[in-house]
Amino acid sequence: MTGESVITIEQLSFTYATGTRPALHDISLDIKRGEYIGVMGLNGAGKTTLGLSLNGIVPQSSLGHYEGKVTVDGHDAAVTPVREMAKMVGIVFDNPEFQMSQISAAEEVALGLENLGVPTEEMHTRVSAALALVGLAGFEERSPLGLSGGQQQRLAIASVIAMQPRILFMDEPTSNLDPIGKEEVFELARKLNKDEGLTVIVAEHEAEVLAAYADRIVVLHEGLIVMAGTPQEIFARADELAAIGVRVPQATELALAMEPEAREGVPVTTATAIEWMEARAR
Repeated sequence: MTGESVITIEQLSFTYATGTRPALHDISLDIKRGEYIGVMGLNGAGKTTLGLSLNGIVPQSSLGHYEGKVTVDGHDAAVTPVREMAKMVGIVFDNPEFQMSQISAAEEVALGLENLGVPTEEMHTRVSAALALVGLAGFEERSPLGLSGGQQQRLAIASVIAMQPRILFMDEPTSNLDPIGKEEVFELARKLNKDEGLTVIVAEHEAEVLAAYADRIVVLHEGLIVMAGTPQEIFARADELAAIGVRVPQATELALAMEPEAREGVPVTTATAIEWMEARAR
């Protein structure tokens, strides 16, 4: 993380043409290059709309009323063609099977590159590199529909990574996966963030995962940012989160059950909870 802003959102509001209330209302947020941001909130809180605004799908391909400004790496996302924004911001959705349309893993990864007009020789290099990065080297000729859920989601991520974005938005990427698949995807997101330097933004309900990996957490409720801060700052506000249907990690629940008034230094992971309890047992 460099301290340099890569995404600046200024007073963003958007109401879908079919909506009765804003999907996002007066959102302002600054994201640094290399940050890992977790986005939490109930279904309908605005998480997906926020992600789609980062690469211009909102408002360019979504009918509705748009106000404010989203700047991504110096580009106005509302007017820069989505085709160009896709080179900067990659988006991975919740159900990878719905995204699969090709007969082999290699062709699946190549599809986006073909749409961008990448030369064939470079395309082969990018496809191989992306599959290797997500742990699917050797799967080039495998059918995407024959892969496990976790492998399919990693393939979906490879399809995005091949376009070489520097920002990755993942919209509830593990909601349809088993525990092993979830671990595969979250570990890959960590690797892309820490080892490859991508700015990673994950909309997710899995509090334990965001507690372990996220630098900051943004909580949305009915289109508004109601909290933003470190995992420790956010999850210490368990009562406020519960009131809007957002749960905290089990480690935090246990600590607050033992010390209801605790706020500073409340553990958010299993490792820190063990340390926290040992310190109180001395």
